Amino acid sequence: MMIFSNVIHNYWLINKKKAEFFSPVQIFSLSSRSKPYAMNDETYRLLLYGMSVLAVVVFVSLYFVKAGYGMFRTRSWGWSVPNKVGWVCMEAPAFLVMGIGAWKGGVSLYTPQAVFVGLFLLHYFQRSFVFPLLMKGKSRMPLAIMAMGILFNVINATLLAASLFSCALPGKYEPATYWSHPLPWLGIFLFAIGMAINWHADHVIRNLRKPGDTRHYLPEKGFYRYVTSANYFGELVEWTGFALLTASPAAWVFVWWTAANLVPRADAIYKRYCEEFGRQAVGNRKRIIPYIY
Repeated sequence: MMIFSNVIHNYWLINKKKAEFFSPVQIFSLSSRSKPYAMNDETYRLLLYGMSVLAVVVFVSLYFVKAGYGMFRTRSWGWSVPNKVGWVCMEAPAFLVMGIGAWKGGVSLYTPQAVFVGLFLLHYFQRSFVFPLLMKGKSRMPLAIMAMGILFNVINATLLAASLFSCALPGKYEPATYWSHPLPWLGIFLFAIGMAINWHADHVIRNLRKPGDTRHYLPEKGFYRYVTSANYFGELVEWTGFALLTASPAAWVFVWWTAANLVPRADAIYKRYCEEFGRQAVGNRKRIIPYIY
């Protein structure tokens, strides 16, 4: 958080004379009369470096501090909201920021960027407006977790939108040539596979209990036969595919952030399952990447 504060403060000082007000979508961008959705290249690079370094801090920290949502929520995290409300409020900003960014960027229908934005919006529409409605139970989310999620999603979606429009190299996403390379197609394939794994894993978790049952169960269907956090594995595959598809530095920083957030949590879930069900029940399953970790 301190890194973000310094970057924002320095950026404000540099542009103080412009006396511009930035909306949440433009909070990390420079206004430009020549580009409908513009971020200064220097600001873009600073934020990429800042996010990359902060992800290292998050990665290490989460091996010592369990993020207090889901099975690890405790009263020490303070005020909370119903899980459904928390997830909508936390994920919807990414959907809105990217949608507004694409509109201001003037995305054309038959361009690679239209595919990128469409897949991103598909993920976050499901995450913001479908996934929460399918939730069962009366779990709650700490306001602190929700606030951190909102902050990350706004910054991440703003960076991604900038990388696809104002900060993309001229001609990088030329439709006539972009689809002639194999990596974008591999990216689409991995994105689809990762999304399918993620959705199916969520379905398995939702249906572990029957109505009224409060006991815990070890998930064993689908990719849960190979890892104890199949939903996280799916999300990691999904965003790796997105990074290959877009060839965007911001997308690769997003992959790094996804790993920094989910790998330590997968480790905590693995250990929790071993304590609750025994190592013999967990068996040869790995934490998040089948056969590896």
